[in-house]
Amino acid sequence: MSIQPSTTRIGTVKEFDEPVGLGIVVEDDGTEWPFHCTAVADGSRQIEPATAVTFRLGAARAGRFEAVDLVAR
Repeated sequence: MSIQPSTTRIGTVKEFDEPVGLGIVVEDDGTEWPFHCTAVADGSRQIEPATAVTFRLGAARAGRFEAVDLVAR
């Protein structure tokens, strides 16, 4: 799989743990990307599971990628 961080992607919030601030977005092909509550673009730091979103990939720790700039569709 080729990772292109600047490409806008489409997915669905699979889960979000509000007290911890961590969640997972899953693309239609099943690829899962973690995200932090600060990645929610509207600044609310909250997003409901099953929300359809657009997002980009950004660098995370240890050379991995995570979902950033999550916007509800």
